[in-house]
Amino acid sequence: MRVFVSVGSSTACIVVLDRQSHQLHTANLGDSGFLVVRGGEVIHRSDEQQHYFNTPFQLSIAPPGAEGAVLSDSPESADSSSFDVQLGDIILTATDGLFDNMPDYMILQELKKLKNSNYESIQQTARSIAEQAHVLAYDPNYMSPFAQFACDNGLNVRGGKPDDITVLLSIVAEYTD
Repeated sequence: MRVFVSVGSSTACIVVLDRQSHQLHTANLGDSGFLVVRGGEVIHRSDEQQHYFNTPFQLSIAPPGAEGAVLSDSPESADSSSFDVQLGDIILTATDGLFDNMPDYMILQELKKLKNSNYESIQQTARSIAEQAHVLAYDPNYMSPFAQFACDNGLNVRGGKPDDITVLLSIVAEYTD
């Protein structure tokens, strides 16, 4: 009989919109996160959780025998919040590959190109943001947010940070049956 052991880790970002109360309920663990944008400005941003530089909080299953030697955070460690949203608010949820490579002002510039809330426009804008972050991730001369954070921690780093980049874009709209 073979026994397969799954090992690995992940940050987690959960964003739930309560349509009746117009409240956004969030739980974020690690360095993935979300932005809520209203009128072209960030009105709410998740906080990045790190144990120390480049070591985010994460849910993990350690390899056998390494249980105490691997950092593992519980879901209860997530930053949770609830707050009101309004029609037209933009909710951007993304992995750290976006936030490590694009500062908020660049993300906001891309979101300004969003002309309406139809599916194609939202999808095109999300793709554009992800593609721009991907290009910047491989630019050795770019002073990325990750490189700036590294310098703030005493490391001489320049360039983007190649990483997974996932972008989800939502707009708060009227619900109709």
